[in-house]
Amino acid sequence: MTAELYDTIGRTYGDTRHADPRVAAAILRALGDARTVLNVGAARVVQGRAEELPFADGSFDAVMAVLSDHHWADRRRGLAELRRVARDRVVLFNANPAEADRFWLSTEYLPEFLGLIPPRFREPGAWQDSLRDVLGTAELRAVPVPHDCADGFYGAYWRRPEAYLDPEVRGSTSVFSQVSSGAVDRAIDALGADLRDGRWQERHRELLSMDELHLGYYVIVAEQNSHTGGRT
Repeated sequence: MTAELYDTIGRTYGDTRHADPRVAAAILRALGDARTVLNVGAARVVQGRAEELPFADGSFDAVMAVLSDHHWADRRRGLAELRRVARDRVVLFNANPAEADRFWLSTEYLPEFLGLIPPRFREPGAWQDSLRDVLGTAELRAVPVPHDCADGFYGAYWRRPEAYLDPEVRGSTSVFSQVSSGAVDRAIDALGADLRDGRWQERHRELLSMDELHLGYYVIVAEQNSHTGGRT
């Protein structure tokens, strides 16, 4: 199922999903002195599954995953696999589901996306606890989204709302493939109307002068020697 989803949404990645230097810098800082890095979910691949990585224990200095664990069949098992093949640290970049209502697109136009979030992860701290339960002590570093973010993930266009009217932008963002086409059509029609009439601009006047916005995205760093029962 995941492969089929990537076959669909990945067709326009080359046009809309480029590494943003500011987000990339936050991830690189988290990787630290790692010389060998496995990126689970990257474009240049060794065929495999996050839940069954085809590598021996401790094969890489660091293992990372960027906005991909929501596609895994078994997230907990996938995180455990990341930890297994990492010698020094696991680095993730992802959004805290409990902060999903920070984004106007979800709350005002596409509430169906909020409905996809398991209730347990809507509770403050639950997502962090789920990470630490598998990865051990994990440091969370907030990463604000730049207003001109080059990587077209879901929250990237918070100050450029007209971008969401572009089918190519939506086609390379998995959120729009996870809710019904009817819900997406209603959301886009309503957003388009609000942009034409100036209602969106009036409602979000303060956003238009902001350079960055916190939408709940974090870099998570889990050092291997911090996990109880880790390797000795």
